[in-house]
Amino acid sequence: MAVSLGMRVSGLLVVGAVAVAAAAFTSDGGGSADGRGGGGTVVTAGPSDGVRSLLPGPSVGSAPPVRPSPDGHIGAPAVIGTPRTSQGEPPGERPTPSSPSPTMSQKLLEVPAWLPPGPDSPNTDGTPDPSSVYDLLRTPTECRNALSAIPSTPADAEWTLLRGLATACLAVQGEGGSWQQAVRDHAAMADRADTCKGRAAYAVLGGLLDFHRRHPGATVRLKPTSSGTTAACGYRIAGVDTGGDGQARPGETIGIELADVYFDPAELVRDGVVSIGGQEVPWVPTLVGRRPVLSVVVPVMEPGPVDVALRYTGTEVHMPTAFTVTAPDVVQEPSTGTGPNTSPAPQGVLPLGPLPAHHPGPHAPAGLRIP
Repeated sequence: MAVSLGMRVSGLLVVGAVAVAAAAFTSDGGGSADGRGGGGTVVTAGPSDGVRSLLPGPSVGSAPPVRPSPDGHIGAPAVIGTPRTSQGEPPGERPTPSSPSPTMSQKLLEVPAWLPPGPDSPNTDGTPDPSSVYDLLRTPTECRNALSAIPSTPADAEWTLLRGLATACLAVQGEGGSWQQAVRDHAAMADRADTCKGRAAYAVLGGLLDFHRRHPGATVRLKPTSSGTTAACGYRIAGVDTGGDGQARPGETIGIELADVYFDPAELVRDGVVSIGGQEVPWVPTLVGRRPVLSVVVPVMEPGPVDVALRYTGTEVHMPTAFTVTAPDVVQEPSTGTGPNTSPAPQGVLPLGPLPAHHPGPHAPAGLRIP
């Protein structure tokens, strides 16, 4: 009887334990079968004769719980600094993380040098000439206007050079023009630029063509040269030709050679003034190559060294002690009679008389050859 009662009590205990376990699994506490996940409490049956709540823990034989790492990531440890070498991997053979390739920035192009100052030609006759068109080209935004002022079929070599420069000016700024024309004109002027502005234009055109060869598709905005830049022309009296001895008598003809003229030599005919020893004298301009040479008759003056000067539109160039005036050879002639109109000339002075045929006057254009 006692045995039967004990068996019934044991059976009741087993049934109760099963019921409690079933209730735990069917509750809405959010727990999972493996005891991970959810914040609910898992209730299990213990071997004692009572019922208690236990904190969730790993089941026997399961993997250890995954704990959050200090950086907030779950699972593998946080990687800080240099990655650790994998086990068995040689330190020198671990892969190097690839870095992004550098981005190529646009290269800044150096703007080609532009025309230096001339100085500017006075252009007193108002007619376009190579010197005044050079001055117009000094402003890069005026290249189209300069090109329109150049003859379409230039007979003068300097016009050809300026045409090439004007069309290259437009081409390098992306405003039209023609690189082919610029190349032809530059080649045609090789070793032929014989004026100061012509030499400067030839050098600048060569710089533009070199820029185009190095950067065929590039365009730049040309900038005017600063006013402090050395002028292309060093206008001056280059020399005085007296026949080689540095001396001349009154009445003899001498030549005054000008260098680096920055204006049209034809304009001297109207506005130039030549003086020897302070005396204005008649003169005739001619051209030797591209250099104007002024033929002048030495006036009657006291012997000694004299200066030579040329004034044109407010600019004067002079050469001090350019040559020495010598006393003329005087041959005393006997008097042929007396009377009011037969007085002898003062000793040492010869009548100047009319100018020779090749010296028609101070501003006559005879003998002037304009290229």
